[in-house]
Amino acid sequence: MTRAARLCIVTDIHHGKPSFSKAGPAALGLMAEFRRFVAETRPDLVLDLGDRISDEARDTDLVLEREVADAFAPIAAPRFHLDGNHDRDYLDVADNDAILGRSAGHETVDVGDWRLVVWRADAKLHRPSGFDLQEADLAWLAATIAAADRPLAIVSHVPVSGHSQVGNFWFQHNSRFSTYPTAERVRAVLRTAAVPVVWISGHVHWNTLTMVDGIAHITLQSLTETFTTAGEPAGAFALLELSDEVLWRVHGRDPFAWSTRTEALARRWLSPLPDFREVVGSRMHQAAE
Repeated sequence: MTRAARLCIVTDIHHGKPSFSKAGPAALGLMAEFRRFVAETRPDLVLDLGDRISDEARDTDLVLEREVADAFAPIAAPRFHLDGNHDRDYLDVADNDAILGRSAGHETVDVGDWRLVVWRADAKLHRPSGFDLQEADLAWLAATIAAADRPLAIVSHVPVSGHSQVGNFWFQHNSRFSTYPTAERVRAVLRTAAVPVVWISGHVHWNTLTMVDGIAHITLQSLTETFTTAGEPAGAFALLELSDEVLWRVHGRDPFAWSTRTEALARRWLSPLPDFREVVGSRMHQAAE
């Protein structure tokens, strides 16, 4: 590794009316803080992981999305926007594309010695079943991982680690809406990766780190969430630095930092044992062998 890549990341802006623990009216002011952060850190690129608004109705949502797009517009660095479920409740992908001036297909971009994988999997929340993992989205991801010749930083709106939601204001009692019901299929694909992988998501409104098969799954706190910050908006955004080390630092009222050597993220773990009831006595010894 020779050249470090720097990425500024924000997620779950939720511009709009107050909603439970989301301080939506503070969003545009906090976006000014994010723009200052980007100007100071001078990243290679900027990532928005989705849920730019708190949805109300189609006409209102079009206005809210345009206001958030205007808040991003002064940023000179290349920007990549993903849609979250709230960007899709009353708007379709084409609406978001037109407002953001982008095409919402999956894409990759090499940055430093890493490859950024922008996985724009379907983020429409179908009630009461939840998210729907599309076969085409999974197939694209599998092909991208199979072809990887360098470390991968994968970003999505919805996390796929399957991490616990205990203590989460939104998802402790609604965990079916915190990930794809078939997220284990994504993890099975990730397990085949022969290169280091780090995965960054939003959606769940808290900072987490979950290691699965040697892959780091990180979620970033929402810009306007208050449930972890005593009623004040978290003002969270992050800097991700990628070289022969991975450095992750969340700024704002809910800070979090983590680092590791990149090479450690290429080590896949032993496959978990089956139910102990299936491997007792001599069968346990055989399994160990």
